[in-house]
Amino acid sequence: MNKDIINTVILGASFLLLFGLAEFLYHKLKVKAELTRKIVHFGTGMLTLLFPVMLDNQWLVLLLCGSFALILLYSLKFNQLKSINAIDRKSHGSILFPLAVYCCYLVYNYYNIKTGQRIEAYIYFYLPVLTLAICDPVAALFGKQFPYGKFKTGNDIKTLSGSGAFFITSIALTILVFLCFGKYNDEIPKLILISAVIAFCSSTVEAISGSGTDNLTIPATVLATLILLL
Repeated sequence: MNKDIINTVILGASFLLLFGLAEFLYHKLKVKAELTRKIVHFGTGMLTLLFPVMLDNQWLVLLLCGSFALILLYSLKFNQLKSINAIDRKSHGSILFPLAVYCCYLVYNYYNIKTGQRIEAYIYFYLPVLTLAICDPVAALFGKQFPYGKFKTGNDIKTLSGSGAFFITSIALTILVFLCFGKYNDEIPKLILISAVIAFCSSTVEAISGSGTDNLTIPATVLATLILLL
């Protein structure tokens, strides 16, 4: 059997296990949906990091992302997967996440083919996905613990403290990703400046995006900034 197909099955099963774990935590251990949702948010982000490594076929990536988008749409329509959907606000985030991942993969694949520099092309996938998987939950958790400077975005309540946590985490993450993939290793001032610009743009977009749309706007902003600056 084709290696990509085997890896697609492995990844698909891993996502289903993650959803199953979240459902177990919610229904059996009575963990709140806000926490199980963040576990799924982080876990799916980590699993999608395997896409460029395990899959070379964009159509199989589309199959995975499309399948889970349909599952999530079904769960919303028929009130299933409460570990993800049982929150007290309207959110489109779970539906938009697979779309964001697929778009990031397309951009990575384009630069990989265009430049032949696979390692450097990884930045276009890993940085947007990691920013969403790490910085967004950090902002939410920090904002809840230290709710300073509250403001409303759509139906969501955001905080300046959460936005600040997002900004700082994003700078550190961007520097780390660039260094890992050999970008600007010998140009530290440029590295810091570009990281600060990416962090500022993405944290601003996170602050003004409501109803879960930041699952699309954050990676889209990181991608757009990368394309403009690199």
